[in-house]
Amino acid sequence: MTSGVKMKSLSRIGAATLLALLSLFTAVPAWALDLDGLMALLSQRKSGEARFTEERTVSTLDSPLRASGTLTFTAPDRFARYTLEPRPESMEVQGNSVVLKRGNRTRQLALDAVPELAALADAMRGTLSGDAQALRKHFRTEVSGGPTKWVLTLTPVDAQLAGSVRQLEIAGQGADLRSIDLRLAGGDRSLMLVEPLNATPQK
Repeated sequence: MTSGVKMKSLSRIGAATLLALLSLFTAVPAWALDLDGLMALLSQRKSGEARFTEERTVSTLDSPLRASGTLTFTAPDRFARYTLEPRPESMEVQGNSVVLKRGNRTRQLALDAVPELAALADAMRGTLSGDAQALRKHFRTEVSGGPTKWVLTLTPVDAQLAGSVRQLEIAGQGADLRSIDLRLAGGDRSLMLVEPLNATPQK
């Protein structure tokens, strides 16, 4: 009888100990990423090309605007967007220069002349190149998930930028971006889905 009581007590202690150990391991998952870990992962890729589809919701329009095309990136600071539908146009950013083309018209300007555009360009290039300093220059950063599936949330720290951009959420898998969700202060939104043409194999 005493032996049976002892065995039950040991069983309860063993179960309690096991639960305590499991709680320690699950409290902070070993696969969880911080910003430095994510940047190290993303910096492995020096160039890339992807297809995109974008849906923009504008408060003054009854239906969303849709676009599709390709994106290219070459480290450390060249990023280009080539829209094919609904009409051909492009934006090429390198260093402090941005070139916009639509039809037969071409416009070139310095990024620092348009602070909001410069911040968004730094957000994209900083993420693609794994440059944490570029991101922290304009945004508070929050990372969730792990190496195989992560989300980077960027919230403006500058009042002027926050007046137009509420939040930028970038999601990815491994070293590949999969979506870019831009939410503007006025309620408008742009959601871009990205399909890498040379995606990193997922383990």
